[in-house]
Amino acid sequence: VQLLESGGGLVQAGGSLRLSCAASGRTFSSYGMGWFRRAPGKEREFVAAISESGGVTYYAAFVKGRFTISRDNAKNTVYLQIDSLKPEDTAAYYCAAGAGRLRFGASYHYWGQGTLVTVSS
Repeated sequence: VQLLESGGGLVQAGGSLRLSCAASGRTFSSYGMGWFRRAPGKEREFVAAISESGGVTYYAAFVKGRFTISRDNAKNTVYLQIDSLKPEDTAAYYCAAGAGRLRFGASYHYWGQGTLVTVSS
């Protein structure tokens, strides 16, 4: 599975972005999908995940209703809608495909290259 993120960019605080992650291959619907981020000088952290069918979602505590993960298995794509962006959301955002405990990076077998989100104050 190859993953390609898009949708990052420079945005003012309070704005919104929708990140997309397009997957290659015919087994997309067999994987749970997750979004992680790595801010400058910080460790990678879990952001959100979604089950294979899309019926179950998981979010990090800091999301607080501002992020929404979704997927379209017909398009082999997972999305991350980010609203009310804050400067502290500045990070490289990575999507990943895996199974099991989707809050944990070790559960993911495939990773994208990342898309950069920069939020100006």
